[in-house]
Amino acid sequence: MKSKNIGILLFLTLLPLVLSLNGCSRRQDEAAEAPPAAQVVAAPDASLLTVDHPEQYPLVSATARPSTSELVVTGVVNPDVSRNVPVISLASGRVVGIYARLGDTVQKGQLLLKVRSDDVAGGFSDYRKAVADEALARAQLDRTKDLYQWGAMAKADLEVAQDAEDKAKVDLETLSEHLRLLGNDPDKPNFTVEIRAPVTGVITDQEVTNSAVVQAYGSPSPLTISDLSYVWVICDVYENDLASVVQGETADLRLNAFPGKVFKGTISNIGAILDPSIRTAKIRIEVVNPGLMRIGMFATATFHGQTTEMHTIVPASAILHMHDRDFVYLAAPDRKFRRLEVVSGELLQGNLSLQEVKSGLQPGQQVVSNALVLDHALAQ
Repeated sequence: MKSKNIGILLFLTLLPLVLSLNGCSRRQDEAAEAPPAAQVVAAPDASLLTVDHPEQYPLVSATARPSTSELVVTGVVNPDVSRNVPVISLASGRVVGIYARLGDTVQKGQLLLKVRSDDVAGGFSDYRKAVADEALARAQLDRTKDLYQWGAMAKADLEVAQDAEDKAKVDLETLSEHLRLLGNDPDKPNFTVEIRAPVTGVITDQEVTNSAVVQAYGSPSPLTISDLSYVWVICDVYENDLASVVQGETADLRLNAFPGKVFKGTISNIGAILDPSIRTAKIRIEVVNPGLMRIGMFATATFHGQTTEMHTIVPASAILHMHDRDFVYLAAPDRKFRRLEVVSGELLQGNLSLQEVKSGLQPGQQVVSNALVLDHALAQ
């Protein structure tokens, strides 16, 4: 019995040691099967450039200049609604001639359309009847006056004849003016109506073709003429940027078609209702059209704010324009250069050799004064 107890005690004593040895061997096997630790190798900096004789490329320090804040948004050229004039037909009928079409420039009084109308035919018929009635009424009045002088007619008969003559004259004048309103001479019967341009401008809408039927004072109008000497540029400005837009102030406009030209416009309206989906307000800018602005053109509007900001200034030659992006070459340690992307601004008024840098470069940093020369050297 004593030997059995000694055996159990010995087993319990050696059990932890056996389990520990098994665990160590398992960890050694797992470590042997694990992949080796990754080694990180630093990649060369592609923006860091080395050239021979870097002293050949003089450096300049970027400076700071106070400037008013700016907000740049996009817009579209639209016609001035107050200068859109509908060309209406004064008589219903069928179009028998079109002498100006969509996109044509027309002068005030120019013939645009001819319409053959039953309204005109009926007007001439009523006019000729009114002429005959007035002649009869005048003759009866003259006869009544003669008889009244000889006492053969009562005064009441004379008054009735005078009233008939007055009413016949009114009818004749009314029908005569109606024909003139339709553009016809009462003495020259013509069953067509000539529609002429009410103003000088460009035909921006056409709703009629040959042999089409038009309605008197109908809608839509056969033609619409727009005076494009003044146009609107409609822009969308986000709610957070509305503080930078002041009604009555001026804005600088640039067209995608003529990027080198700057047009001046006046902010005439700030929309009172925001678009609920994109949280923008419509801004209307009125601008004099020198003849280059076309309806539907894309434009960029720059609003000048009321606050002052510090902008970085460098020589215009220090900025490299490449693939619609702007870069400068920044001085780096060990006589190297670093190509740095920036956002350029406007050339300074009165000094076109200096240019603003809106972001990407801080005052005091040194850049190559002529980036194009260095870029050519690096390309070789």
